[in-house]
Amino acid sequence: MEIVTCELPAVSIIGMEGGAKPGYNPASALWEKANARFGEVEGLALRDENGAPVGIWGAMSDLSRSFLPWEDGFSQGLYLAGVQAPPEALPPEGWVKWTLPAFVCLRVRAEGDYEAAFQAGLDELKRRGLTLAGAVQECQRPAEDGQLYLFFPFKRL
Repeated sequence: MEIVTCELPAVSIIGMEGGAKPGYNPASALWEKANARFGEVEGLALRDENGAPVGIWGAMSDLSRSFLPWEDGFSQGLYLAGVQAPPEALPPEGWVKWTLPAFVCLRVRAEGDYEAAFQAGLDELKRRGLTLAGAVQECQRPAEDGQLYLFFPFKRL
């Protein structure tokens, strides 16, 4: 499993927001809703020189929207299923915009096994003596390799 240290700049995302609690994670339902209405934000998506979206994000935050880690064993927090957008973009009605703060992160390539990648990121933080400083973020980068990456913030920039 590929794990590298990287700087994640501030990222603006427009998407569908929902709250998770123990026993309920809204991610699947939010992705269905966001995908069904993607035409409403398609023109706001930040794209590369070939026209591919630069990031499809499953963004997470604690309930205070401070982008701290989810609580209660990573089972309670907020989730945003969306697309990376320019900082000045305004969300259409029914959509929400978040701007993730910049962090130094461990980036883990999920390679098809989300749970294993999540655990590998936590284990690597512990191995290096680092503490999770923000919510874990998910990003698929269609403009690059299309793989899902998890970002484990350990230092706010």
